[in-house]
Amino acid sequence: MAKGLGSVGFLGFGNMGSAIASGLIARGVLVPESVMAHDPDAGRAAQAAGLGARVVSSAVELAAAADTLVLAVKPQMWREAAAPLAGALKPGARVVSIMAGVSIAAMRSVLGEDTRIIRVMPNTPAMVGAGAAGIAPGPGCDADDANAARTMFEAVGVAEIVAEADLDAVTALSGSGPAYFFYLVECLVNAAVAEGLDPAVAERLAVQTALGAGRLLAESGEPAATLREKVTSKGGTTFAALEAFRGRDFSDTIAQGVRAAAARSRELGA
Repeated sequence: MAKGLGSVGFLGFGNMGSAIASGLIARGVLVPESVMAHDPDAGRAAQAAGLGARVVSSAVELAAAADTLVLAVKPQMWREAAAPLAGALKPGARVVSIMAGVSIAAMRSVLGEDTRIIRVMPNTPAMVGAGAAGIAPGPGCDADDANAARTMFEAVGVAEIVAEADLDAVTALSGSGPAYFFYLVECLVNAAVAEGLDPAVAERLAVQTALGAGRLLAESGEPAATLREKVTSKGGTTFAALEAFRGRDFSDTIAQGVRAAAARSRELGA
């Protein structure tokens, strides 16, 4: 077990909560007996039990027993879910929130101003062990708290410590980012089909191309720009495609999308 992580309780056991719990257990970071969960949905509670986690009957019982309490409920429900936790947290417990748009200050106003809260922006590839998370430790958090959170999210991908103010940019980059790549693959498939390729063949090739490019980027140690240059011969097919992208200001289109996502993240957290 990671130093300082202790028993981990999940308030909410949806896709992200179950992905994190599964990763912690699969990597041996925690034994199943040190994982707890509370979710009013019977199916999700059964999923937690299937991992060997201890399912408890109330949020208060969970808060009283967990050394690390993960708030994994929907952001629009957080006040209702968190209200019973005020005064119920185990002494010395830390809170890890994966609720998008809910500030540390807002959570402390409900849970108590001395509550150690770490706010995290994960993303859905955590469900396959390939997540990317930004971790923002709040006031009162020490190095053990930050390391515990990093250990938790590195069990399902990579994690970076950032300031809370940077989480809007993290949301726009990695939080929303998977959808950008899914959309790119959709567009590539449609374009290849328009060129006469069978849809099923186009889908398989596009998916593998995205996977292969990502792995090459992650494992080669080279910047994306360097890898792009290596596969671009002047006057060749890749060069022609990239010139077409540049002619339509592809770079600015991406920048506008990231700015829009970051702005919306700030609005939701206001």
